[in-house]
Amino acid sequence: MAEQNPQDPFEMFRRLWGPLGVPVPGMTMPTLDPAEIEKRINELKSVEGWLAMNLNMLRAAIQGLEMQKSGLQQIQGMQQGMQQAMQQAMAAMAPSDAKDKKP
Repeated sequence: MAEQNPQDPFEMFRRLWGPLGVPVPGMTMPTLDPAEIEKRINELKSVEGWLAMNLNMLRAAIQGLEMQKSGLQQIQGMQQGMQQAMQQAMAAMAPSDAKDKKP
């Protein structure tokens, strides 16, 4: 009977993720080459910049929607105020019209 070597517990994950071309975080041996480390730092800084740009665009979109919502609320408030004023004016005019019509 052949003796089996103890398997790496993460080998299954490496086989799953390997064909996809996605590196599994913490599953690889760290490099000792300073040039490779510098390359990784630059790549991660590029990703950080891209994420920061997207975050800023997202914040701007949220701020725009909040301003739109505030504007709509202001317009609705003005409409309600105008309706109330019209109703009060109509109510004030109605009793005087009724008094004028009585003999």
